[in-house]
Amino acid sequence: MIRKIKEWLSVQRAKNPERMVLGAILLINVIFFLISAFVISRLKVSGTESMGFLEAAFCTITMILDAGCIQFVIEDIGSAGVATAIICLGIIMIGMVLFTGAVIGYITNYISGFIENSNAGSRKLNLSNHVVILNWNTRASEIINDLLYSGRKETIVVLAGSQKAEIVKEVEERLADTINKENAFLMKKLENEPLFSRMRQYHRDKLKHTLTVLVREGDVYSYKQLRDISLERAKSVVILGNEIYNFDMDEREIASNERGNSLIVKTLMQVADITSADYSDENQKIIVEVADEWTWDLVNKIIKYKQVEGKCNIVPVRIYRILGELLSQFSLMPELNLAYRELFSNKGATFYTQDLAHDLGGGYVTPAGERITGHADEEEYISNYLATHTHAIPLTYMVDEHKQAHFFYAADRTKDIEKTSEPEPSEFAVSWNEGYRLQKKTVVILGHNSRCNHIMEGFESFCGEWADKDENGNIIYDTIMDNVLEVVVIDEEKYLKKMNHYEKYPFVHTRAARSCDRETICGIIEEVVASNEFDTSILILSDDRAKMEEIDANALANLIIVQDIIDEKKKSNPSFDPESIDVIVEIIDPKHYDIVNTYSVDNVVISNRYISKMITQIGEKEALFEFYRDILTYDDAEATEFESKEIYTKKVTRIFKEIPGPCSADELIRAVYKASTDESLPMKNPTLVLGYIKPGGKMVLFNGDQTKIRVELERNDKLIVFSNH
Repeated sequence: MIRKIKEWLSVQRAKNPERMVLGAILLINVIFFLISAFVISRLKVSGTESMGFLEAAFCTITMILDAGCIQFVIEDIGSAGVATAIICLGIIMIGMVLFTGAVIGYITNYISGFIENSNAGSRKLNLSNHVVILNWNTRASEIINDLLYSGRKETIVVLAGSQKAEIVKEVEERLADTINKENAFLMKKLENEPLFSRMRQYHRDKLKHTLTVLVREGDVYSYKQLRDISLERAKSVVILGNEIYNFDMDEREIASNERGNSLIVKTLMQVADITSADYSDENQKIIVEVADEWTWDLVNKIIKYKQVEGKCNIVPVRIYRILGELLSQFSLMPELNLAYRELFSNKGATFYTQDLAHDLGGGYVTPAGERITGHADEEEYISNYLATHTHAIPLTYMVDEHKQAHFFYAADRTKDIEKTSEPEPSEFAVSWNEGYRLQKKTVVILGHNSRCNHIMEGFESFCGEWADKDENGNIIYDTIMDNVLEVVVIDEEKYLKKMNHYEKYPFVHTRAARSCDRETICGIIEEVVASNEFDTSILILSDDRAKMEEIDANALANLIIVQDIIDEKKKSNPSFDPESIDVIVEIIDPKHYDIVNTYSVDNVVISNRYISKMITQIGEKEALFEFYRDILTYDDAEATEFESKEIYTKKVTRIFKEIPGPCSADELIRAVYKASTDESLPMKNPTLVLGYIKPGGKMVLFNGDQTKIRVELERNDKLIVFSNH
C-alpha cells in the first residue's frame, strides 16, 4: 500500500506539480486549523469555558485573517497568562504564513502562469472568419500590412516556431510606418483645403489601424495547436516557406536544399486534414508558398487527395517563378513597376472579379444577363459595358480548373462594377497603328539571385511572342538579338559558372567582373549603351541568399556605380537623355527603400512586397490567381496566335499614328477599344487602356468616374494597356 501511494505521488508530482502544491497547501492548513481549534477549545480561558470545537475553529480562522479578533478568545489580554497569549499569537503567526502567505503565493504564481501560457499560445482562441499565417519570413509582415487597405476590421493569427517578440516588434513597426506615411501624404494632399474641410476629409479618409494581430509560438504542424487557433473557422490560411541564406553553399548543401521544403509539406498535410473535415467552415482558402519542383510535385499530390471543392481550396504560389517573371517584365517595361504597385494591392485601382453562371448552351451568363460563349461575345460584352459604365474597366473572362467562369475588371471598389451611367455621346476617335511592334530592348543585369533562371524563362517567353517566325510558326532565333532582345549579365566568374543555364539562351551574353569592380563594370555598361540605339534597362539584383547582415549590400554598391555612369554622361554630353537608361533596383529589405530613393531611382522593386500583395488578394479573391498567372506569362514560345493577355506600357507615338487630342479617360478607353477591334484590321488586338505614365514617373490609373478624368497625352507619354500583344 505504501509503495502504491509513493508511486501515485511520484506520477502526480511529475504530471501535475501545480495540483500537488495546491493539495499540500490545503492539507497542511486543514490539519493546522484542526489542531489550533482543539488547543483553543481546551484553553478554558475566562469567557471561553463553554466554547465548542466548531466555534474554536471559527475563532482560529478569524484570528489568522484579522489579528484584532483575538478578543474572541482572550477578552482581556492583560489578565491572560503568558502561555495563553503565546499560544494565540503563535497560532496567528503560523496561520498567516501557512494560510495567507501560501495561498496568496499560489494564486500569484497561477496568475503569472496564466499570463505566460497565454503569451506562449497554449490557450485556445475562439475565433472565426480570421486570417491565419503559418511560419514567418520576410514576406509575412507585408501580407499583414496590405490588409490595412482592406477597409475592414481583420483579425490575423500568426503561428511561428519562435521569436515572438521580434515578430511583434516587426509587425508593429511596419504598420506604424505605413499609417504614418499614408496619413502624412493625405495631409499634404489636403493642405490647400479650408481648415474645417481639411479636418473633415482627413478624418474621413485617413488610414486607420483596423487590424488585430495575435502572435503565438508553437509547432505549425501540431494538430492541437492548429485547432487552438480555430484553424477550422479561418477564412484563409497562408503557409509560408522558410528562407535559405548563403549563396556560397557547397554542393552537398545545395543538393540538400533542392530536395524541397519538408516544413511546407508537413504543414499543408495537417492543415488540409483539418480544413477538409466536415466540422470546418465552407470555402476556406489555403495559400501555399512553393519554391522548388520537389515541393511543387508533393503539394499537387496533396491537392489531389485532400482538396474538397467548396470546402478546402488549396492555391500553390510559385514564388520564385512569379518574382522572376515580374523582374523580367520590369526589365522590358520598367514603368510596369509603378502600375503593379497599385494594381496588385488593395489601395486605389485594383483587380476585381465576378462569377459567371453556366449556360445550358455551353456558354456563360454575366450578372447583367449577357451571354458569353467565346472571344467574339467577350468583345461585344465589353463594348456594351463601356457604353453604359464609366467607373470600372472590363478586361476578360477566364474559366478556372473547377470549370467556374469569372469576369475580371479594373476598378477602385467592388460596387463600381455595378454602377451604371450614361456618358455623353462623343465623336472622339484615335488613329490606331495596326502594325505596332515593340522596339528592341537591351537589358544589362548586375549580380544574381535565386530567381535568375525564372527571369531568363520570362525573357524566353517574351521572345517567343515577339520574335520573327518562319512559315511554320517556328522562331527564327538568328534575328532575336537584332530585333527583339539582348541580355548582358555581369557577375563574378564563380557565380556565372553556377548559373550554367545562361548558355542555353541565344539572347544572353555573360561578362565576368568582380563584385563592385567599378572600372570593369563601367566599361562593360558603356560598351553596351554605345552599341545600342534604343533605350537600355539596367537591372540590379539583390542576392536573396546572402547573409542577413549583408542583404542588399551588393545591390546598393552596384547602384552607386550605375548612378556615377549616368552622372558622368550628363556632364560630358549636355544632350544626353537620362531616361534612355532605365535603372531597376531589386531590394529585399524594405528598410533600404529610402536609401535607394536618395539616388533618384524611380523603379525600386521590393520583390517580397509583390508576393505579399498577391497572396493577400488571392486570400480574398481566389479567382485572381489564374488571372495573375496569365498576365505575368507571355504567350508560349510555340504559339502562333496571341491568345494570352498581358499588361504593357506602350509609347503613344508608336501605338497611334497621330497623338490623340485632349479628352476624358472614358473617351480614350472607348475609342482605343473600338479602333483595336475594328473588323477591317488584318489581326485584331483588343486593347483596353488602364492609365498612362508621364516622364519622371507620374502615373495616372483610371479609377472612379472616368468622365471626370482629363487626359492630355504628349509625345513622351506611355499608355498602360491590357491587350493580347
